[in-house]
Amino acid sequence: MPTTVPSADPFSAAPPQLRAALARQGFTSLTAVQRAVLDAESAGRDLRISSQTGSGKTVALGLLLAPSLVTEGAARTAARRPAGPAALLIAPTRELAVQVGAELRWLYADLSGVAVAVVTGGTDPVRERSTLERGPAFVVGTPGRLLDHIRRGALDVSGVAHVVLDEADQMLDMGFREDLDAIVDHLPAERRAHLVSATFPPAVRALAGRFQPNALHVEGTRLGAANEDIAHVAHLVRPTDRYATLVNLLLRSLGQRTLVFVRRRVDATEVAERLTEDGFSAAAFSGELSQVQRTRTLHAFRNGTLQALISTDVAARGIDIPGISSVVHLDLPTDGATYTHRSGRTGRAGQKGLSVLLVPTTEHRRVEQLFARAPFELSWQPPPTAAEVRKAHTKRTRRRLHGLLDASADPQREESGGDVVEATTPGSGDPPLDKHREYAKRLLEERDATEVVAALLALSEPPLPRDPIAIEAVRASGPRERDRRPPRHRGDDGRRRSHQKPRGAPRKGKRFDKKTHASRSQRP
Repeated sequence: MPTTVPSADPFSAAPPQLRAALARQGFTSLTAVQRAVLDAESAGRDLRISSQTGSGKTVALGLLLAPSLVTEGAARTAARRPAGPAALLIAPTRELAVQVGAELRWLYADLSGVAVAVVTGGTDPVRERSTLERGPAFVVGTPGRLLDHIRRGALDVSGVAHVVLDEADQMLDMGFREDLDAIVDHLPAERRAHLVSATFPPAVRALAGRFQPNALHVEGTRLGAANEDIAHVAHLVRPTDRYATLVNLLLRSLGQRTLVFVRRRVDATEVAERLTEDGFSAAAFSGELSQVQRTRTLHAFRNGTLQALISTDVAARGIDIPGISSVVHLDLPTDGATYTHRSGRTGRAGQKGLSVLLVPTTEHRRVEQLFARAPFELSWQPPPTAAEVRKAHTKRTRRRLHGLLDASADPQREESGGDVVEATTPGSGDPPLDKHREYAKRLLEERDATEVVAALLALSEPPLPRDPIAIEAVRASGPRERDRRPPRHRGDDGRRRSHQKPRGAPRKGKRFDKKTHASRSQRP
């Protein structure tokens, strides 16, 4: 069982050299997975770490490897010469590798001699070789680029004491098994190996058995347990109403980050262009973008310039952007594991999140089968109507009004109901209402107070990017009606034939496995 961190010193279990960095980053305590890897039973063992997405696994790895790197850093400082890395972390995507590298850099900022380098596909290999020549103690990279540097002699892995496979399930899904095997073949036999995965389907368990035959399984959260910070909602819609429902969802959550999933690159582009034409700040995110474009798009989404990011599954793997309020599955996930990774982009680090499935009527039964064994409750709700969208917009405006009034009464108060309200007018040190007070008194002397306030409320409500779309509610059919098969019919040759599923119809889905929160093939 994980040790309990004393409230008087929330970082007492962490290496002393990292406590100041944790405090600077705003940590007030360690998460469950971070405490678990620091448990006394974990010392000196290969770890197989499972925990929900957004639970702090990267920092947990940093805490785990710190003692070894402290010693390594001191040796490198004394030797004053470059050396190969002491730790190697393999990530499935460029974005995840960059994010992991950034997390480790602030965590190790106070460790002398411990530099972190990131090498990924899509970046300049010559510049990366120059970085590797300076002898970073920790190298993070994607499988293909790491293997390329190893084979070319630019990356010496003979001194690696720790190797980490991050998001192992995703790496197998993306076809990196051969690259992983080749990298491991170059590593020294005497080294510790750690594996991190949000789900543990059979393929991952088989890889773990070869990679670390005698590992300690560490659970930050119980394997298969649902993230209680995520609400799971399904809207049953006509196939032709999927885009309209997406529009209404974005209007209802205006000003909040939304990640929208589609299956194909072309769909990401088309949906993003259509949303842009409708007045939304949206962009596509897929594998066809260059690294510079991907970085720029993610930065715009992170800083709030973009409200909606339309992404394929592969491109979104490893995205770790705080404050994604909702995930919308415009195209349905193929199985439970895909849904787990998609929905895990929201509800991170203790924040509340929403995962919304747009279920065409033709897919209703398959979705019910897919989620029959899910470790959470899927709430079926009607899609947001145009009236509900307008009502939500009015409430949002009124919350801002109350926040403004509160800020005027108490200039130190800058937040109300989740909406940030500036305490001062830009460029002025006076509260925002001061310059209007004299005119307000005149208005109230000359006009009816109720009419004045009503007119100002109407003016204060900003226009929506576009009008919400009227969506006709779809009533779910009962079990008997859904199970009814189309009548048998006679073909052109006069023979009786049973109804044939049209070409391109969806196959039977995969169900959630309660034990792994992954998926398994549905039994007939």
